[in-house]
Amino acid sequence: MVFMDINLKLPETLLKEAQSAGLLKPVELEKLLRAELRRRRVDKLFATADKLAALDEPLLTNDEIEAEIAAARKARVK
Repeated sequence: MVFMDINLKLPETLLKEAQSAGLLKPVELEKLLRAELRRRRVDKLFATADKLAALDEPLLTNDEIEAEIAAARKARVK
């Protein structure tokens, strides 16, 4: 584990509310950061899926999909 000191400039009302909710404790801040990172990964995944869906490319056949999976598995074994 790594320790880091962070200074935050927050409105007083937000600070008091976050403190009373226990959100400024290290364990809670870690949970919040992990949840935000997960949310951003999901958002990026869906944005990428939207871009792929917008491409004017023919869909892969089942045989082509199976060939891609086999190639990826073979590359992973090396």
